Amino acid sequence: MNDEPTVKRPSRLALLRNWISLLGLGILLSSLFAFVLLFLLDSLAHFSNPYVGVLTYLVAPIFSVVGIGLGVVGMIWRRFQLARTVGAPPALQIDLTRARDRRIFGFFLVVGLLFLLLTAIGSYHSYHFTESTQFCGATCHTVMQPERTTYQHSPHARVACAECHIGRGASWYVRSKLSGAYQVYATLFDKYPRPVPTPIKNLRPAQETCEQCHWPAQFVGNLDRTFTHFLSDATNPVYSVRLLLKVGGADPTHGPVGGIHWHMNVGNTIEYYASDASRQKIPWVRVTDRTEGVVTEYHTPDFTNAPNPEAIRVMDCMDCHNRPAHVLRAPNDAVDLAMSLHDIDTSLPYIKTNAAFALVRPYTNLTEALEGIATFLDGKYPNDPRIRKTIPAVQQIYKDNFFPEMNARWQVYPDNVGHKDWPGCFRCHDGKHKTSDGKREVKADDCNACHIIVAQGNGPQLEQLDAHGQKFEHPGGDYDKGYLCNDCHTGGP
Repeated sequence: MNDEPTVKRPSRLALLRNWISLLGLGILLSSLFAFVLLFLLDSLAHFSNPYVGVLTYLVAPIFSVVGIGLGVVGMIWRRFQLARTVGAPPALQIDLTRARDRRIFGFFLVVGLLFLLLTAIGSYHSYHFTESTQFCGATCHTVMQPERTTYQHSPHARVACAECHIGRGASWYVRSKLSGAYQVYATLFDKYPRPVPTPIKNLRPAQETCEQCHWPAQFVGNLDRTFTHFLSDATNPVYSVRLLLKVGGADPTHGPVGGIHWHMNVGNTIEYYASDASRQKIPWVRVTDRTEGVVTEYHTPDFTNAPNPEAIRVMDCMDCHNRPAHVLRAPNDAVDLAMSLHDIDTSLPYIKTNAAFALVRPYTNLTEALEGIATFLDGKYPNDPRIRKTIPAVQQIYKDNFFPEMNARWQVYPDNVGHKDWPGCFRCHDGKHKTSDGKREVKADDCNACHIIVAQGNGPQLEQLDAHGQKFEHPGGDYDKGYLCNDCHTGGP
C-alpha cells in the first residue's frame, strides 16, 4: 500500500493567480470601461474634440492590447512555475453534453461577440478619426499649427485634409499610415524639421485628388479681379489694379484653347526639370502637343546637359497652385487687406510701413511677438487713440501668418500663383528659355496673354475701363524692365 500523499493538481484558474496577469486584467477592464465611456461621450457630444478622439480610438485600444498581452504572459509564466513544483493544470476539455460546460461556453460566446462588436465599432471610428481634420491638425499642436491655422482661412477649409493629402483608396491610406509612423516618432522625440520642408515628396498626383472636384476640361474664361495696395508714404495712398485674368481652358470642346489653363494636361503635356528642391529654378522644359504630336524642348543658356529622366516632373495643378490650403500671407499683402477692411486706421501716418515692420521683427515665441508689436506701435504713435484699434489687427495678422516655434513664415514657403513676391510664372516665362536653335522661346513679354489691365489707380481712375487693356503704370515710378517683379518685391516692408 502506498502511503505517500496524493498531490492535487492545481485548477486552470490558478494560472491567473499572479500579479502580472492580474495587472493585465485590471488594465484590460479599465481600458474597456474608458472606451465605452469615451465612445458615448464622443457620440453624444455636439462638438468634436480631438483629445476625446485620441483617447477613444488610439489610447484605449492600445491599453487593451497591453492588458491582454500581460495576461497571457503572466499565465504562461505561472504555468511554467507550477509545472516545476506541483504539476501543470489539466488540459482544457470542453464537453458540451455537460450543462456546466454549455453555460460557460454560452457566456464566453456572448462576451466574445460583444468584444468583436466593440472592436468593429472601434476600428471603424479609428479609421475615420485618423483621417479627420481634428486628428491631422490638432493632435500635434506645435508641428501642425501653421498648417491648421492657414487651412482654417483657406478656400478649402471645408475639405478634409485626407482628401488632398491621401485621396481615396486603401493603398494610399496604407502608404500614408506607414509614413505617418515615422512622423509620430519624429514628433515624440523632437526630430522634426523646423520649418516642415515643401514640396511634399511622393505626393499623390493632382489628377487623383484635385481633379476629383475640379473638372480639368471646364472652360473658365476670364475672371475679374481687383488688387488693392497701400503705398508706403505718409498718407498711405491707395493704388488698385483691376485685371481680367485669362484663365481660359485647354479643351477645345468646351471653349477656346488658351489662357493660363492652357498649361493643364488636357491638350498638352508639359514636363520640366527643377535644379533645386523647392522647384523655383527650372532650366529645362519640354512641351508635347497631344493633337499634332509635336515635341519641343526649351532650356536656359547655362543648361546644356540633358536632365536626369528620373528627375523630370510632369506639370500638374500643384506646380502653380502649390499652396491651395496653406497660404502664409506676406506682411505687405496682409496689412493691405486689413487696411482695405478698415481694421487698420489708414489715417495714421506711415502705418503701412510701420505695421509691416512690426510684423517682421525677430521674435522667439508668440507671447513675445504680441507684446513686441504692441510696444513698437505704441512707441510710434504715443497717446494716439487711433492706435488702440490697429494694434489688435496687426497682432491677429501675426497669429495667422507667423509661427516662430516652427520658423514658419511667408519667406520659407514660395507661392507660385502669380509673380509678385516669388518667381511663379517667371520660373519659365523669363525670356531665357529657348530651343537649341534659338528660333523659339517661352514667351515672357506678352503680359496680355494671361491678363489685361482694365483699370488702375484710385478713385475716378478705376471707373475708366479699357476693354483693350492699359499699359501697366508702376505706382512707385518707372522701373528697369530687366528686373522681374520679385527682384524688388519680397513681401516685406
